[in-house]
Amino acid sequence: MTTDELLALACPRIGDLGWAFYFAPGTVAKGEALGLDVFHFYFLGRGGVLGDVEPEVIVSAFGYFNPAVVAQMWNEGKAIMAPRDAARAYAACCADFGREQLAGVDGLVPFCRAAEQVVEAADPVGLSLFAGYRSEPVVEDVAGRTLQLLAVLREFRGSAHVLAIRACGLDAKTAHFIKRPNDVAMFGWSEDDPPVIGTPQIEALARAEALTDALVRDAYGVLDESGSRSLLAGLDGIQAALAP
Repeated sequence: MTTDELLALACPRIGDLGWAFYFAPGTVAKGEALGLDVFHFYFLGRGGVLGDVEPEVIVSAFGYFNPAVVAQMWNEGKAIMAPRDAARAYAACCADFGREQLAGVDGLVPFCRAAEQVVEAADPVGLSLFAGYRSEPVVEDVAGRTLQLLAVLREFRGSAHVLAIRACGLDAKTAHFIKRPNDVAMFGWSEDDPPVIGTPQIEALARAEALTDALVRDAYGVLDESGSRSLLAGLDGIQAALAP
């Protein structure tokens, strides 16, 4: 299996599965216990690895969101709880969700081994949110560790993609309207104020996708055939366990 074949098979599923705990009942309940509703907990918990920073820093790391929404959620959230404390609470929710959903799934130990190889090999330069996630400890039990590593891998490609869209001349709003047109309102953009989208913008996003692959390729390339198969088999099991 080539590294490009591994990326094509693994990365879309990592993107889909790595956020599974964000709005889970346990996460919502934990946020509420801390005085944070689900949206404030999302912004503060996910971005809190970067510390008590100005909202512009979170805007730069998150990428696709309307900056005004990020600023509101971030400033309101950190008035209630310190960002680093929220980040650790969010990571605990991630582990708890893994324990609830993945107990008994086969292949998680070799999955974690492969995921850790990729995470350790990744170059964090320019990838601030990934760097923050990678710096946080992961739990020892395999089910919780699996979902935490999955979240870290998701931030790896996500951070690389934000870098790639800017390198290809796209702003976040335009990229989001092209890539996820049904979700623009959820990310704080108005459907009544669309950006200019034509062939040049669509082609730029395609270049950004290719550049994203290039940015993460070396890290995934450290896996041998056995490691690649372990990563994919683990994703099969996780996907089956998390299916509705």
